[in-house]
Amino acid sequence: MESTRIDRWLWSVRLAKTRPDAAAACRGGHVRVNDRVAKPSTSVVPGDEVRAKLGERTRIVEVVRVIQKRVGAADAVTCYLDRTPPPPPVAAIPVAVRDRGAGRPTKRDRRMLDKWRSGQG
Repeated sequence: MESTRIDRWLWSVRLAKTRPDAAAACRGGHVRVNDRVAKPSTSVVPGDEVRAKLGERTRIVEVVRVIQKRVGAADAVTCYLDRTPPPPPVAAIPVAVRDRGAGRPTKRDRRMLDKWRSGQG
């Protein structure tokens, strides 16, 4: 059965920008293979589950195909199944709305806006 190092695989399938970045993530404890902390030299084989916190996002992928060299993005996505849950929806920030053509806000309107912006209203 074919296998490769986790740092090389993460770089090859374009989950990490550079191989040193992938190795640093492994050394920092941000990469797990089958729920075990992975060193950069940890071997991966098809069927392994990889959890990698690269940047701000944690990716959960299943290894489908092992490759040694970096490939194009279209080929890279065929090497893993992405099991990452979708990010939570971003809450919409309320915006103060004025009627079109209402002119400049009056002193009373301005006070209400300032009160709303400071969170007291």
